[in-house]
Amino acid sequence: MLEVRPTCENCNRDLPNHSVDAMICSFECTFCKDCVENILFNVCPNCGGGFEKRPTRPVNCITGNCVEKYPIGERVVYKPVDKESFNEILNMFIDVEPAKR
Repeated sequence: MLEVRPTCENCNRDLPNHSVDAMICSFECTFCKDCVENILFNVCPNCGGGFEKRPTRPVNCITGNCVEKYPIGERVVYKPVDKESFNEILNMFIDVEPAKR
């Protein structure tokens, strides 16, 4: 089950469950859409993978699997991108589609 982290790792922007701007990589590194598009260029600084829109946890409990029963995570991961270190990763992967990295 996804942790659904509450903030962007780079800018610490709030990303609540219903946010349409939350993006994750396959390791669930969580960033806002603005950082992914304008700073990271769809390259995760932690693993080199790409990003997808983070799904939301259902609010209705018809199936029993909902945000009320399984709350979103509270753990904040805030580690702004070190641009110098990230440039090496970015240069390696920027022209490679995520599925081939």
